[in-house]
Amino acid sequence: MNKFLLNLLVIICVATLAQAQDFPFGKFAIEELQQKSYKNDTSAHAYVINEFGSTRIDMGNNEHINMFFKYHTKVKIFDSKAFDKGTVSISFRSYEDIIEDVTDIKATTTYIDDNGAVQVAELDPKKIYTTTINKYWKEVKFALPNLRNGCIIEYSYTKIIPGFYSFPSWEFQDDIPKQYSEYEVHIPAFWTYNASIRGSLKLTKNKAEVERECFTSHGAKCDCSFMVYGIKDVPAMIAEDYMTASKNFLSAIYFNLQEYVNPFTGVKQRVTKEWADIDFNLKHSEYFGSQIKKNLMKPYLLPVIANANDDLSKAIAVYQYIQKTIKWNNIRSTGSENIRKALDTHSGDCGDINLALVAALKSAGIKTDAVLLSTRDNGIVNRLYPIERDFDYVVAKATIGTDEYLLDATDPLLAFGMLPMRCLNDQGRVISFDKPSYWIDLGDKQRKTTTSAFDLTLQSNGKLTGSLVTYSSGYDAYLKRLAIKKFNSTDEYVENLDERLNHVKIIKSEFGNLDSLDQPLSEKYEIEIDLYNGLNHDRMAFNPIIFDRLVDNPFKLQDRTYPVDRGMPSTARYNITMHLPAGYGIESAPQQANIGLPNKGGRFITDFIGEGNNFSYSNVIQFDKAIYAPEEYPYLKELYNKIIASEKAEIVFKKKS
Repeated sequence: MNKFLLNLLVIICVATLAQAQDFPFGKFAIEELQQKSYKNDTSAHAYVINEFGSTRIDMGNNEHINMFFKYHTKVKIFDSKAFDKGTVSISFRSYEDIIEDVTDIKATTTYIDDNGAVQVAELDPKKIYTTTINKYWKEVKFALPNLRNGCIIEYSYTKIIPGFYSFPSWEFQDDIPKQYSEYEVHIPAFWTYNASIRGSLKLTKNKAEVERECFTSHGAKCDCSFMVYGIKDVPAMIAEDYMTASKNFLSAIYFNLQEYVNPFTGVKQRVTKEWADIDFNLKHSEYFGSQIKKNLMKPYLLPVIANANDDLSKAIAVYQYIQKTIKWNNIRSTGSENIRKALDTHSGDCGDINLALVAALKSAGIKTDAVLLSTRDNGIVNRLYPIERDFDYVVAKATIGTDEYLLDATDPLLAFGMLPMRCLNDQGRVISFDKPSYWIDLGDKQRKTTTSAFDLTLQSNGKLTGSLVTYSSGYDAYLKRLAIKKFNSTDEYVENLDERLNHVKIIKSEFGNLDSLDQPLSEKYEIEIDLYNGLNHDRMAFNPIIFDRLVDNPFKLQDRTYPVDRGMPSTARYNITMHLPAGYGIESAPQQANIGLPNKGGRFITDFIGEGNNFSYSNVIQFDKAIYAPEEYPYLKELYNKIIASEKAEIVFKKKS
């Protein structure tokens, strides 16, 4: 934040706010302690009895304008599966002139002891710890004492936030149900915020009043908007597989500063900007545009592109150079303080690495723009109100001929043109230096593909011997390379794999294209499987799905109100060819399946061919879309049920008479 601007606003006014309607700390009913379940959700392991928050703008002891956010909650814990609610982490910013603080922490655990007496255990202040997350963030952590089944935990704190830009949001919904949740805000008339409510739940309390002359300073006075938002009987948000940040779907309220007025001069300052304002700021800022335009990269690039004969070869060489030169420190950012420093120290944030990549590609003559995005766990950007800080990541977009490539050089195992899963979140904003910024889909060219093929022979001793060949492409190849590179060698990887596979012994292994990131990764194994104890049975059953059989449906909800986001389309092909001993034939085989999803969303196909003492079984599981709407959820759920049922089916073969 601009320090001059902050100091100017210090003189605006002093708050004399109405008392917030918090609930009393430490008060409880004996019925709450004796509760065995929550009436609105008997499956819940805990629920919030009451939750209250308030935010007000006031003068701080530092003589600056601050926001004071107070939080208070009381939670009933039924069993040990909810003991994680007793470990509290409160993150806060701590960087340059933005130093937040967490104070006034108070916490207790109330329970009935073995003698039937009510006990209250208070948190020891010495057991409150502050730790550093990264150079931008810290967190306060503490654990509630004496947790046990049936206890009630309660805690409160105050967070002091410098300035007035990052007005605290409020999430009514969580992963456990809430009996009541309420948020109060007191906003002086000098500031105008837009309040936006997300989620499917309706407010049960929505109150707005004017507090007359609630701020005064040096003769200047202003009113306040006093607003209360509440929801009772809040259901839990149940997280399932294939979802982005839960805050995209939780019922919550968010505040964006639109404008403020200097009460002495009457000058109005617009804060909510158009994209043209964001573009101008980024292109002329020291942390973004200047880093790209300084053309610092040419001295580094001459040997890198010396042998490249075309633009694509140049781009790949530059991309690989940045990948290998700067190691990511796992900090997400959209800007860079100094890309030359990152190059020289071989370490940097996401912004350091990918803005260096943009600058390097442009220096090599490749048309390249930066793309701002919000990662999956950061949430989807609200496009109605352009706010630069809503983004937390930046990648590069290179245009070569008619082809466009989205590039992220933070991971040395990412192939050219591939984005990591964390980036596949709706759309990104392309910041171009020769035209206005615009939105772009992030996952259009991403895909996962795996093909596995067994060729096995059943021996007279009951063992299966033969080969397994697997080809992985796209993101599946990246994940497999990532798993392999965690070990010091492929031999160590295979040894670990051999230990994890029950009844399977790996005799020999071979890998192809392990370091050729733009090629499919191949794995070839000679294997031996303990299947039967000799061939002393006339009839034998065999499940053709040897590895990774699907046994659990990831979709269990009756209804899902948020999308199924798989990140990218995927295809998994599986084939097994089996040779039986002479004298054996097929008695029964699984039914063939051909099940499709609506709207060309994908399909599940199986096939079986048996001839003499040989047979082959294959299946294909294909999802042709990255995102499925909530109304498509029942079809996905049923498809998984049918895949599970199909993969239970066995092939029965018998000795011919």
